[in-house]
Amino acid sequence: MNTYKLIISTPDGSVFDGEAAMLVVRGTEGELAVMAGHIPFITAIKAGECKIVLPDDSEKFATIGGGILTVAQDKTTLLCSDFKWN
Repeated sequence: MNTYKLIISTPDGSVFDGEAAMLVVRGTEGELAVMAGHIPFITAIKAGECKIVLPDDSEKFATIGGGILTVAQDKTTLLCSDFKWN
Protein backbone atom coordinates (compact mmCIF):
# COMPACT_ATOMS: atom_id res chain seq x y z
CA MET A 1 0.00 0.00 0.00
CA ASN A 2 1.34 3.45 -0.91
CA THR A 3 1.91 5.88 1.96
CA TYR A 4 2.69 9.55 2.44
CA LYS A 5 4.03 11.83 5.18
CA LEU A 6 1.21 13.12 7.43
CA ILE A 7 1.66 15.86 9.99
CA ILE A 8 -1.16 16.86 12.36
CA SER A 9 -0.63 19.88 14.62
CA THR A 10 -2.64 21.97 17.08
CA PRO A 11 -1.75 25.23 18.82
CA ASP A 12 -0.33 23.02 21.61
CA GLY A 13 2.08 21.21 19.25
CA SER A 14 2.41 18.19 16.99
CA VAL A 15 0.04 15.24 17.66
CA PHE A 16 0.99 13.01 14.70
CA ASP A 17 4.07 12.95 12.48
CA GLY A 18 4.49 9.80 10.45
CA GLU A 19 3.47 7.72 7.45
CA ALA A 20 -0.21 7.22 6.59
CA ALA A 21 -2.07 5.31 3.90
CA MET A 22 -5.23 7.46 4.13
CA LEU A 23 -6.68 10.40 6.05
CA VAL A 24 -10.45 10.94 6.24
CA VAL A 25 -11.86 14.28 7.50
CA ARG A 26 -14.88 16.50 6.89
CA GLY A 27 -14.24 19.45 4.62
CA THR A 28 -16.53 22.38 3.99
CA GLU A 29 -18.13 20.53 1.07
CA GLY A 30 -18.41 17.15 2.82
CA GLU A 31 -16.27 14.18 3.79
CA LEU A 32 -12.99 13.72 1.96
CA ALA A 33 -10.20 11.17 1.91
CA VAL A 34 -6.54 11.79 1.09
CA MET A 35 -4.40 8.94 -0.23
CA ALA A 36 -0.85 8.81 -1.61
CA GLY A 37 -0.54 10.65 -4.91
CA HIS A 38 -3.55 12.91 -4.28
CA ILE A 39 -3.60 16.13 -6.29
CA PRO A 40 -2.32 19.09 -4.22
CA PHE A 41 -4.99 21.36 -2.68
CA ILE A 42 -5.89 23.40 0.40
CA THR A 43 -9.28 23.37 2.14
CA ALA A 44 -10.96 24.32 5.39
CA ILE A 45 -11.85 21.43 7.71
CA LYS A 46 -14.93 21.26 9.92
CA ALA A 47 -14.92 19.92 13.46
CA GLY A 48 -15.74 16.22 13.70
CA GLU A 49 -14.20 12.79 13.42
CA CYS A 50 -10.83 12.12 11.83
CA LYS A 51 -9.68 8.68 10.66
CA ILE A 52 -6.07 7.79 9.91
CA VAL A 53 -5.29 4.51 8.15
CA LEU A 54 -1.73 3.45 8.93
CA PRO A 55 0.61 1.53 6.58
CA ASP A 56 -0.24 -1.77 8.36
CA ASP A 57 -3.97 -1.18 7.61
CA SER A 58 -4.77 -0.42 11.26
CA GLU A 59 -7.02 2.58 11.89
CA LYS A 60 -6.78 5.38 14.44
CA PHE A 61 -9.67 7.71 15.23
CA ALA A 62 -9.74 11.18 16.76
CA THR A 63 -12.09 14.07 17.33
CA ILE A 64 -10.81 17.31 15.86
CA GLY A 65 -11.69 20.98 15.89
CA GLY A 66 -11.91 23.02 12.73
CA GLY A 67 -8.80 23.86 10.79
CA ILE A 68 -6.92 23.79 7.50
CA LEU A 69 -5.80 20.81 5.42
CA THR A 70 -2.90 21.24 3.00
CA VAL A 71 -2.09 18.44 0.56
CA ALA A 72 1.26 18.91 -1.17
CA GLN A 73 3.44 16.73 -3.40
CA ASP A 74 5.70 15.62 -0.54
CA LYS A 75 3.42 15.73 2.54
CA THR A 76 -0.04 16.39 3.93
CA THR A 77 -0.51 18.77 6.86
CA LEU A 78 -3.60 19.13 9.04
CA LEU A 79 -3.64 22.17 11.30
CA CYS A 80 -6.59 21.99 13.67
CA SER A 81 -7.76 23.93 16.71
CA ASP A 82 -8.17 20.81 18.85
CA PHE A 83 -7.29 17.11 18.61
CA LYS A 84 -8.20 14.22 20.91
CA TRP A 85 -7.53 10.52 20.22
CA ASN A 86 -10.65 8.36 20.62
